[in-house]
Amino acid sequence: MTEQIFTKYERARILGARALQIAMNAPLLLKIKNEDLEKVGFDALKIAEIELNSNVLPISIHKPMPKKRDGQLKRVKTPKMEDAEKEKSEEKLEKEIIEEGEIMELAKPEDEMDSEDFGDDGAEE
Repeated sequence: MTEQIFTKYERARILGARALQIAMNAPLLLKIKNEDLEKVGFDALKIAEIELNSNVLPISIHKPMPKKRDGQLKRVKTPKMEDAEKEKSEEKLEKEIIEEGEIMELAKPEDEMDSEDFGDDGAEE
């Protein structure tokens, strides 16, 4: 069996899960003396770390790797168009935009509010 190297995220997940088990009175997988437990302050996370470092946790991580694909990538072919065809399609698109578009007018001076309509704080009165 090969020794697995865990990422920091896998390590944190394993330690957290095992520490929760220990905190809920799960049996320890190592024989640890009372003096050693007092040194770590009966901390479940420290005990879980000791168990992980001594390789007694029955855990394995499946890391799926990307599949290698043989062969060449195929280029997507776009149909070729003549310049005249491109111009016709662009003109057609412009006509559609003009027909569907909304004409907006410029603001008229009488529609704008004067600064006198606002109080000292800029709010409308």
